[in-house]
Amino acid sequence: MTTGTEQSTESPTADVVTVTIVGAGLAGCEAAFQLANRGVAVRLIEMKPQKRTPAQHSDHLAELVCSNSLRGEARTGAVGLLKEELRLAGSLVMSTALATRVPAGGALAVDRERFGAQMTAAIHAHERIELVHDEAQVIPAQRPLILATGPLTSDALAAALAGALGAEQLAYYDAIAPIVSADTIDRSVVWPQSRYDKGGADYLNCPFDEAQYAAFLQAVLEADKVAPRAFEEARYFEGCLPLEVMAERGPDTLRYGPLKPVGLTDPRTGKRPHAVLQLRPEDAAATAYNLVGCQTRMKQAEQRQVLRMIPGLEQVELMRYGSVHRNTFIDAPAALDPSMQLHALPGVYVAGQLAGVEGYVESTAAGLLCAVLLAQQLAGKAPVAPPPTTALGGILTQLSRVHPKLGYQPSNITWAHVPPLDLPGRKLKKRARYDKMAERALVDLAPWLGTIGHPNPTAAEPLQEP
Repeated sequence: MTTGTEQSTESPTADVVTVTIVGAGLAGCEAAFQLANRGVAVRLIEMKPQKRTPAQHSDHLAELVCSNSLRGEARTGAVGLLKEELRLAGSLVMSTALATRVPAGGALAVDRERFGAQMTAAIHAHERIELVHDEAQVIPAQRPLILATGPLTSDALAAALAGALGAEQLAYYDAIAPIVSADTIDRSVVWPQSRYDKGGADYLNCPFDEAQYAAFLQAVLEADKVAPRAFEEARYFEGCLPLEVMAERGPDTLRYGPLKPVGLTDPRTGKRPHAVLQLRPEDAAATAYNLVGCQTRMKQAEQRQVLRMIPGLEQVELMRYGSVHRNTFIDAPAALDPSMQLHALPGVYVAGQLAGVEGYVESTAAGLLCAVLLAQQLAGKAPVAPPPTTALGGILTQLSRVHPKLGYQPSNITWAHVPPLDLPGRKLKKRARYDKMAERALVDLAPWLGTIGHPNPTAAEPLQEP
């Protein structure tokens, strides 16, 4: 077996290869655990306690730097299904979260200190994981290598990565627009049309009259906002400004920006509206729509209230909230192959938020997927991805999905990441439809679990519906 600094010239097998992982957050720890439990030696490099990012406050591994919640447990939510699939796949993060959970209604929330302590102990205790406390300022030469350095990847390592990939394949700030469920949009108000009728009628259009626009603008200005942390202070892109920043620049800024009505005609009046918000399909089946240009720092409760002032969205279901925050992530569709390996750097894999996912659970999933796909290759097998009908498969679908105009945008898991149900002649209510999609996912997941080995038999216990 090689050490972290020696490189074997033999054919890669789990017996002779050491995988180096940079970053011991959720994705890095999950990847290390999954590889080690499959007989692969791991050298896990973590800069704490010598150095912390501005968001970190603890020396524990897998630190939860924001909320202590891993969001909803019900499998009628996409993130609930993802947690169940992770549990079935033997996730260390999920088993630790269950062991350290605190009451949180229908959500899975944890005691942050106990969670970090138990994750750290599990990594220290594993005989195949060598934990090295050091800062990687360049891309290590060892291969295979997994980069899991998270959204606050150091400037030095980010610069090295940008140099290897090309600066255009690395982003340093993240502006995310909300996503809404298609079947909660009022089609008696909105209509399909592309601006100036160019191409197909690919967008849905929400028309404002003058009074509606003025009320919406005032609500945006008055809404409570999430205050940026000191290290996030505003590196906004002029082409992707938060909704409220544009509103602050004057009453007509939005009307001449993302809410411009030109080239659009409301079929109810035959006239151009005062302002128009466009909705762009988020997936090929158009089960969800992105609110174009509505990236925002409004708090989630405010988003629910303000965005439902948009004509046609009064009863809309928000599948993803908007946000603006500092984030380092790669252009996954361009940079990664299906096994999460960088095209430009063979033998280098990317996991977690650096790969372009959003959220604790999604980062964990990206770490598990990266490790499992790599372990299959180290065993001399072709990597087999989970079915696209599963939430784990949806993570990989998202990492391969690109918007032609906006480029790649990170996202939490939503139902738009998996194919819709094919039920000719049947229209189920939302909860029943999502439950059927979850049932399909778990049936389709079972054969894949058989191909990856099962490192933790106790993980197969099903979630309890709250």
